[in-house]
Amino acid sequence: MIKSILLAILVFYPFAGAFLCLLAGKRVPGRKEITAEKNGLVRDLLADFVTVSEFLLVLVLAAATAGTANNAPVFCGIPKVCGFGLNFTLDGFRILYGLAASLMWMMTTIFSREYMQRHENKNRYYLFLLLTLGATMGVFLSADLYTTFIFFEIMSFTSYVWVAQEEDKASLRAAETYLGVAVLGGLVMLMGIFLIYHELGTVGIRELRAAAEAYRQRAGTDPVHNQNILYAAGACMLFGFGAKAGAFPLHIWLPKAHPVAPAPASALLSGILTKTGIYGVLILSANLFLQDTLWGKIVLGIGVLTMFGGALLAVFSVNLKRTLACSSMSQIGFILVGTGMQGMLGEENALAVHGTLLHMMNHSMIKLVLFMAAGVIFMNTHELDLNKIRGFGRKKPLLKAIFLTGALAIGGIPLFGGYVSKTLLHESIVEYGGDWLMKAVEYIFLFSGGLTVAYMTKLYVAVFVEENESKNVQRTFDKMKTYMNRESTFALTASALILLIWGLFPHSIMDRAANLGQAFLNLEEAGGEAAYFSLGNLSGAAVSIIIGALVYLLVIRKLLMTQTQKSGRVYVDRWPGWLDLENLIYRPLLLGFLPFVLRVLCRILDSFADLSVVVLRKSIYRDSPLPHELPEGNRLTMIGGKIVNFFASIANHTWRRSNPIEKDYVHAFAVKRTEWKENNMIIGRSLSFGLLLFCIGLCLTLVYLIWL
Repeated sequence: MIKSILLAILVFYPFAGAFLCLLAGKRVPGRKEITAEKNGLVRDLLADFVTVSEFLLVLVLAAATAGTANNAPVFCGIPKVCGFGLNFTLDGFRILYGLAASLMWMMTTIFSREYMQRHENKNRYYLFLLLTLGATMGVFLSADLYTTFIFFEIMSFTSYVWVAQEEDKASLRAAETYLGVAVLGGLVMLMGIFLIYHELGTVGIRELRAAAEAYRQRAGTDPVHNQNILYAAGACMLFGFGAKAGAFPLHIWLPKAHPVAPAPASALLSGILTKTGIYGVLILSANLFLQDTLWGKIVLGIGVLTMFGGALLAVFSVNLKRTLACSSMSQIGFILVGTGMQGMLGEENALAVHGTLLHMMNHSMIKLVLFMAAGVIFMNTHELDLNKIRGFGRKKPLLKAIFLTGALAIGGIPLFGGYVSKTLLHESIVEYGGDWLMKAVEYIFLFSGGLTVAYMTKLYVAVFVEENESKNVQRTFDKMKTYMNRESTFALTASALILLIWGLFPHSIMDRAANLGQAFLNLEEAGGEAAYFSLGNLSGAAVSIIIGALVYLLVIRKLLMTQTQKSGRVYVDRWPGWLDLENLIYRPLLLGFLPFVLRVLCRILDSFADLSVVVLRKSIYRDSPLPHELPEGNRLTMIGGKIVNFFASIANHTWRRSNPIEKDYVHAFAVKRTEWKENNMIIGRSLSFGLLLFCIGLCLTLVYLIWL
């Protein structure tokens, strides 16, 4: 009972803390002695307390759960909320990601105190920072797809504010794209949930596997139970979860949102929020389509495109945070490759399961370190262009070591966490074998790993090795001794040490973590210890490292840099502008072509309806023209106008005005009525009015459901 209450507190405690922080940051009317600085300090300390206590609470609950027999899951249900109720559970996988999420929120909140010091709207930032923490915990701890959807949508709307935080043109446009993809993905996902509930009769995550197996057995004899409906539902949900994960081709928000969002928010967007999308894909792959080869091939194909496409974009990028954002897209592709291999390998998928789980954890912690390091650089330079921040870290050994830890880990260098998870994923591809197509997948996997080494080398060399082309700027950089305060130093150093220790002990730490989370993916038997440092596995890493070195020397240094007379060699962005999928396809299609086609179609239908009415009135009903119709206005305007005309004539006669009022109010009222009707027609036919009515109806429906 106590553990169930604590489980609910994990979700709703950050929501309460968010509003307390908002109140703490507000000025107290009539209390001039309480300054904005004092209020801000109280708010910041309260936000730190909320996230630190959330992390400690997850630790306590994890320890209590691990001590029970067979690590039995904890369950908490809140009935009759929106009809289905809200249901939460805690098992091995959720312990891992509860710890990861709360740790990342704790570190980024501590770092935010310095990073947001000179930013506007800090109250709003902390409000939505904590609201998103509660929503994210709600997603990871959800026990059914309906609860997942509820908190998934809350998370999308609250994290939207992070992207729009700066309120400039780039931020608002990126936030618009982010919200558009999130809303579209959420609606399609909801359709998939409806289909699953209609066909299987349940949306409980633990019940999905048995329900899907029973459904397939009936599908062989009963034509009503069509297995293709499950694939349709899975496709809808894959669309929604893939949009949040940043999978191709719904990745368009990711390279735009990360550079404009505050660095702490970018770390969370990349490290945790994308994993909520992966969480949904894993639910589908491990329950609805467990060991399904066709589903595995679909997810594998999306993963390969995402993996290679993100790495290629990162190689061409010359913006620090955009490069890290594209890197996130690529690493999500690696995780999806592992998810696809789980389905293709069938019962022998232990390598793919462990590789997927560990690469999720690795990527979360790596991006925590790298984005906070990028935040320190931006905090001091107010720039992200590699040419302008070049040489910033030459004489900053601590920041250099922190960034290098993240770079080596994501590059898959031996003795770091990324090497372990990428080795497991690569071995799962090799174990499957197969035809030339799977050989191509293996080569693309290794080549994408090489591109990762290349673009991380580019970032490290540009910021920490090369000198700035301007000697004055370089001298300014070198004089910055106190470039972050004690709180930020703790957040970055502690995060880098955790990442380093995590990777140094693959068997005693990483393998145990994978064994803890594997039951979520329906892998029952614990996997054996892999020979991570065997010659074969080391050779796979060596291939990627050699490819990375060649790409860096022959492509980045030769083709993606150019010589100028004033600045010497500079990095240039040679990615074709017309290859921006958002501007090339999505915006013209969704904001241009489709609205135009629908407007034309609606105009035709509207004109057809009007024409039908006219034809009927003139032929069958023969009621036009109507003898009782007035030339202008209606009876109300006519009566009102005559009354006003009468009193106006009395006033003229009584006061004997030199310039009597001779206005015809019958005509004036008729004109006003015509203007009012035209304005209402314009409003009624507008998209905004339709959306407003839709939102009002949706809110009334939700109120009705909650009331029930």
